[in-house]
Amino acid sequence: MKLKFLVAGLLAAASFAASAADQSVALNLTDVVSFKATNPVLDGGDDLISFSGLAAGVYDISITLSSQGVTWNQAATNLNGVVGSFSGSKLQFADFEYNGSTPFSLTLVGTKTAGAAKFGYSGDVSVSAVPEPETYGMLLGGLALMGVVARRKAKKSA
Repeated sequence: MKLKFLVAGLLAAASFAASAADQSVALNLTDVVSFKATNPVLDGGDDLISFSGLAAGVYDISITLSSQGVTWNQAATNLNGVVGSFSGSKLQFADFEYNGSTPFSLTLVGTKTAGAAKFGYSGDVSVSAVPEPETYGMLLGGLALMGVVARRKAKKSA
């Protein structure tokens, strides 16, 4: 009886050790932030990387993945359910709308390349805010106002 509990405990511990530790990475708009896999699951599973530190808004997000012995499932890798576009080792999410209340997470899905002795990955994330249309409207309004003022000054001096 004790042997069954011991074997069950060892199997549970082994399966726990094989799973990836979900990560949480703080983002900001000025720095490139890095992350690295710790015990990647990838074979028959996925890795979840949660991001924090961004307010609600629209962002352009670029993720550069460096991997060894990993084949990425490009159709399943997503950011909050949105599939990005892969170009080589870059994963792009253009005009990504984040509402600020749901978890902001990247799900990486891949498999260990057959015959690979080692496998793992790391990545760099850069985020830039996308200006809202109101910002462009205010810019154009300000430029128009400056033009009117410059024109009035030119007429007064002439």
